Amino acid sequence: MALIDIKVPNIGDFENVEIIEILVEEDQDINKGDSIITLESDKSSVEVPSSHTGKIKKINVKVGDKVSEGDLILKIESIKAESLNYEDEKINISKEAITSTEKIEITSKVKHQTTNLKSVLASPKVRKFARELGTDINKISGTEKFGRVTEDDVKSFIKLGLNQQQSIINTEKTQDTKIKIEYEYSDFGEIDIKDIPRIKKLAAPHLVNSINTIPHVTHHDEIDITEMEEFRNSLIDHYTGDKLKITPLAFIMKALVAALKKFPSFNSSIEDMKDGKITYKKYFHIGIAVDTPNGLMVPKIREVDKKNIQHLSAELREVAQKCRDLKIDKKEFYGGSMTISSLGGIGGSFFTPIINYPEVAILGVSKSNKKQILLGDQFKIRTILPISLSYDHRIIDGAEAARFCNEIRDNLGKNFAFKLAI
Repeated sequence: MALIDIKVPNIGDFENVEIIEILVEEDQDINKGDSIITLESDKSSVEVPSSHTGKIKKINVKVGDKVSEGDLILKIESIKAESLNYEDEKINISKEAITSTEKIEITSKVKHQTTNLKSVLASPKVRKFARELGTDINKISGTEKFGRVTEDDVKSFIKLGLNQQQSIINTEKTQDTKIKIEYEYSDFGEIDIKDIPRIKKLAAPHLVNSINTIPHVTHHDEIDITEMEEFRNSLIDHYTGDKLKITPLAFIMKALVAALKKFPSFNSSIEDMKDGKITYKKYFHIGIAVDTPNGLMVPKIREVDKKNIQHLSAELREVAQKCRDLKIDKKEFYGGSMTISSLGGIGGSFFTPIINYPEVAILGVSKSNKKQILLGDQFKIRTILPISLSYDHRIIDGAEAARFCNEIRDNLGKNFAFKLAI
């Protein structure tokens, strides 16, 4: 039979975008409208459907490839219309044996089922598994990346006894419990309705997932950074004689990495408590929360343990500017060890930062201030840095968190400040 080229169709602004998933396999039978690959742009992700029915003979792309409209995805061997394969059941349609009405009903059914198949992210194997159990996959919430549905998700859905009718009932109950607003805001004065910034929209589900998944506990402490600040302010460029502008955050990053080496539980991730597995990272990539006009972004500074404070300070400025200009690669938001959220340049004493899932801890840093501290039998003015450590109580207990903060305190003390500069 003749081979048919399946190419990337015109799908809006998806130009030169990355393939994040291949949804089919070679020698697999597919129908027109079945999803074959998933593309992701800076704005969203979309599944690309097949334009023909047939058997896949060759897949010409792989995950990570960049494609645009007209690029070849795969080649299929066409299947005769009268031998349409759908849901692993061959529907042999004899043109002479059915009426026009029956033809319309069959076509409508196929279109309806195909539309349903495209509404969620799931592999053909999982779709088949859901069909065999008589479950509507569109009613299942996926737990994998981008909401992809797995076999475990289907099993959990069945165990809970959920179905389309129950979903509708639950939705109606939820709507009934919402507080009814008797008056509009505009009844009391002038208002202005605007769209929520895109980055805040993207961040919202991750924040909700983190706070609902991770049992947060926050440990607050204060660190005496007097000697560190004196050392930082004394740094001079030996070539120009100018004072070096080193952000305190560079010192904090180095102190944090030293603590992570001593307490590896903080440099870990858990994505599913059910499998009883925890991932310990041997690298030290620190996430830094960057305040931008578009919303909060958390890029990673890679291999902090291998860089000196001058290098880190320069890289922090560079990465922050890329975030503000929206020119940073999305890959830089993944693969972190732990995150630092600093309000030092703004103000405040203590706060409760939300853990950047699937990490297990986040260090909040507030604005340093001068305090009178009793040292021996005398009060002295010292520079004090407030910190707030939020941690995942499933993995880290309170005693370990306190020791971790003590380690950071010691690392920023007078005996360690000079080593951090190396």
